[in-house]
Formats: sequence, C-alpha cells, structure tokens
Amino acid sequence: MSQTHFRTCNLCEAMCGLEIQVEAGKIQTIKGDQNDPFSRGHICPKAVALQDIYHDPNRLKFPLRRTAAGWEQIGWDEAFDEVVGRLQTIQAEHGRNAVGVYLGNPNVHNLGSLLYNPPFIRALRTKNRFSATSVDQLPHHLAAYLMFGHYLLLPVPDVDRTDYFLMLGANPLVSNGSLMTAAGIEGRLKGLQKRGGRLVVLDPRRTETAQMADEHHFIRPGSDALFLLALLHSLFAEELVDLGRLADVCDGLETVAQVVEPFTPEAVAAATNISPTTIQRIAREFAAAPSAVAYGRMGLSTQPFGGLCQWLLNLLNLLTGNLDNPGGAMFTHPAIDVVALTSLTGNKGSYGRWRSRVRGLPEIVGELPAATLAEEILTPGEGQIKAMITIAGNPVLSTPNGRQLDEALAGLEFMVAIDIYLNETTRHAHIILPPATGLETSHYDLIFHLLAVQNTAKFSPALFDPEPGMKQDWQILQELRLRLEGNRDISRRLFKFDFFRRLSPEKLLDLALRFSQYRGLSLARLRREVHGLDLGPLRPCLPSRLGHASKRISLAPELFVQDLFRLQEHLAVSSEQ
Repeated sequence: MSQTHFRTCNLCEAMCGLEIQVEAGKIQTIKGDQNDPFSRGHICPKAVALQDIYHDPNRLKFPLRRTAAGWEQIGWDEAFDEVVGRLQTIQAEHGRNAVGVYLGNPNVHNLGSLLYNPPFIRALRTKNRFSATSVDQLPHHLAAYLMFGHYLLLPVPDVDRTDYFLMLGANPLVSNGSLMTAAGIEGRLKGLQKRGGRLVVLDPRRTETAQMADEHHFIRPGSDALFLLALLHSLFAEELVDLGRLADVCDGLETVAQVVEPFTPEAVAAATNISPTTIQRIAREFAAAPSAVAYGRMGLSTQPFGGLCQWLLNLLNLLTGNLDNPGGAMFTHPAIDVVALTSLTGNKGSYGRWRSRVRGLPEIVGELPAATLAEEILTPGEGQIKAMITIAGNPVLSTPNGRQLDEALAGLEFMVAIDIYLNETTRHAHIILPPATGLETSHYDLIFHLLAVQNTAKFSPALFDPEPGMKQDWQILQELRLRLEGNRDISRRLFKFDFFRRLSPEKLLDLALRFSQYRGLSLARLRREVHGLDLGPLRPCLPSRLGHASKRISLAPELFVQDLFRLQEHLAVSSEQ
C-alpha cells in the first residue's frame, strides 16, 4: 500500500519541505513539497540522502565497547553503568572540570537533543563545554548579547521585501543560507532583482552567489571590518545617519561617531582593495534605498575580527533605519519563542564568567572555543580534561588543528560518544551509544524557525519505527542524566517543575505550542497541517523584544570599542605593506 509522508528536511538550515512516497515499507521517491508555505517545493541533494542514512549498513544502532580485540556490542544497561561509573570516578579523582563535552552541529537539527542536552550537561557540572557554535557563529551571538541583551536575538535579512541586499563573506547559493533560514534562496534573490532591487556582494572569491550579483567587489580577506567602518564613517560625514523610530531607545551614538572617525574611505582603501569612491557610493545607495539590509556570514565570523564585523553590520542596519523594519534586518516571531523561554530562566547569554585553563580565553554563552579543546586535554595540571563526551560531532575533522585533537583524544582516560557512526573522532571512544535518527524520529525546528525569513510552523512525525531495542537520543541523554544525579539531593519542589524528567519531547512541544503567542496552536493541529502553517511575514518588535532590562539598544559595547585599537594596529601594518 502506497503512503505519502510530509516532513521537513533536517540536514541543513533551509527547512525544506519534503514529500516522501513509501510503498511496502520502502522509500520510492523524495521530492520537494510544492504546498509547503515556506520552501514552496524547493529541494537540494541533501534531502534525497535521508534515505541513504536510514538504509546505511554502516550506521550503528546498538552500544559498542572498544576492546583490545576490537569493537563488541553490549547491552544498554551495561553501557550506561560503565559510562556513568567511569565519569564519576574521574570527576571524584580530578575534579568536575576533568570531564569535557563537545556538541556537534546535528544537535541543533534535532528536537530531542536540543531539549535534553541542557539538563544532561548541567548534571555533569563541568565548565569545559565546547560545540560547533564556536567554529563559525559565536561572533553573531556575542554581538546580539551585548547590543540587544539576548544571544539569540539575531537579526534576519527580510530578503523577500528588501530593495538593496549588501552581502559580505556569504555564499547562500551553496550553503542554502546560514543564520538566515531561507529555503530556495536563489529564487528569493532573483525575486529581489526582478522587482528592481540590487544584490551587492563583497567576497575575495567569485562565488556562485557573487556570479549572480548585480555588483561584486573582491575585498581583501580579513579586511571586512575596515570596509564596514568606512561605510559608517561616510554615513556620519554626509549626514546620512537616521535611526528612525529606534532613535529614542539607542545609547552610544556619539561614541560610535567618534570611534569611526579615523576609518575614512581613503584610509582603508589600500587595506581593503576597495576604492574610496566605491565605499562612498555604496554608503549613499544603502542609505537612500527604500529598504536595505547588510548581512555577513562565514567569511566575517571566521577571522580575527569576527566580533567587530557582526557589531558593525548591526550598526549599519541600525544607523540607516533598517533594523526592525520591513525589508531590513528583522526578528522572527516563532510559534515557540525560544528567546522568551530562555529569558524566563535567565539564560540570555554571557561573556567571560570563566576562562580556559591554558590560554585564558573567555567563555561565551556558556562555552569555550573549540580551538582550545586539544590543549586543554594535552596540557598537564589542575583542571586538565581527562574524559570527553562527544554528541553528534566529529571535531577531529571539523575544528581547527584536527591532528592535534586526534592526538589528544587518543590519550584520554575515558571517552564516550553519542553517535551513529565510527569516524575519525568516535574511533577514540571507549563506549559508543548510537541513537535512532533522521526518519525514525519526529522533528520540529526549534532554532531555525527562530532564524527564518518568514514565520511558519511545521511538525514532522517519524516515518519509520526504530528497530526493537534501539533508543532515541533523548532517552539516552535522560538516562545518563538520571544516573549521574543518582542520590544527589534534589528537592521535591524542583522535581515537580522538572518537565524534562516527566515529559517526552512531543509532550514538551505540545505544551510550548499551547502557550504560544499564536492562538489555537497545538501539536494536534500541526499534525493535521501536514504541509505546515504560514504565520505571516516578519514584523517589527522592538523595543519590547529587547533582552536588556532597560529595553534599550547598546550601540557602543565597551568590548567592541576597545577592540578597535587592535584593528587600528592591523590597519597600520597593512598600510605599510
């Protein structure tokens, strides 16, 4: 009997809707869902690979233990006992920070992991937390936290309504969009051009996106902050600054005017490879456009001035009246408002509450840079990492200096991996706990609805049942947490409100939907709306959505202002070359 299954692809940020035809328990076709209100039928090759993951004979399904003779399959209880016993022994001997944890990118695409990782990590009580976030996007979160008061208040380009799109260090035609969930981004950019708008790209490479741009400039790598400062300088010099309705809730405009003064278009031209006349023209065009948005991604974040770049991008949108306005940089109103929920628990973000042991680098949003992980394992002394937990990640391949990390992991006293594959990282584990995944799990995008260019909501039930004896990721995380806490004193009052102990991911999802700002939402309704719900375009929300207690925007965070001295030194060196 033929069956049609609708779901959202969970293999990247684009949230493409899929239509999957199944017959006799086997997938016949995977194609784009033409009726999905967000992706409108768009699909990329990743989605087709969902069936390859499900059928892959190399995918792990049950716990493995590494022995001198090779890998052996063991039972879940035996695996849990060994994992928790070894972790507790190491922490008792070396301190709680002797255990490190690394979260890979797939965690943010997984409902169970997103919900149950935080209480599990709290149960570890370690400050040695790392994730893929620090590899490419922490500058965005730091700028959002310091300026808007919450690390998840990330402005999203309103690409479907903008008249002028200034894009730096991003190639969404290949990435499908990043920190800008925009399924079918090529069609959206063509729509911009068709309605008379302009796409201006600055990138050292002639990328796929640059090739379709109306204008492409080969900026010198790592000089983006200088270019952005010169744009801001031009706005002040030509009296084009206009914060619009947000002017009354912004602090530090005079400071911004002062700190951009040295960065004239003439001063940065040689360092950026962009002429002064071009910089001035782009500044005028951006300010004059009916709506405009500036967006920068990997090329801006993975460089020495990543934090400055994201701060300056936000300033450019703000100082031209394009923040929180249609066609500019806007904030979403998702059905499940993660910003509001985390604000209730006091988790709006952080900076520098503790520092890495070896180099003294600050934590940001509760984690340390993954680039420090290897040295924290290899360097002897108090606080040295002796055991690691990796969850859906392969940092030996995906983080800086993978060879050093490969060496470091090989010397650990103990390592456990929650993963479905033996790979360059998990081969070092003593125990591997593989969860059900992909088509065997239900799915709801908690994070990417927060970053989408349109407000929508969609739930995807599991297509296939896991094999008997398999466990979902949330079940693994919950069991490890409960065993770690063991006899630890937990008050009855706290237990009463510990929903993660009492409810499954789908019940938590239903509870959150029922408290949504959109009336009448529930999991039952989303199950009926198989293509998803269109909740409307992005709409203005400031200052009420700001995370600062003052409900004001900080235009000139001291951390960024002080870092300009380092940039000036870089400019001086570049000018001499």
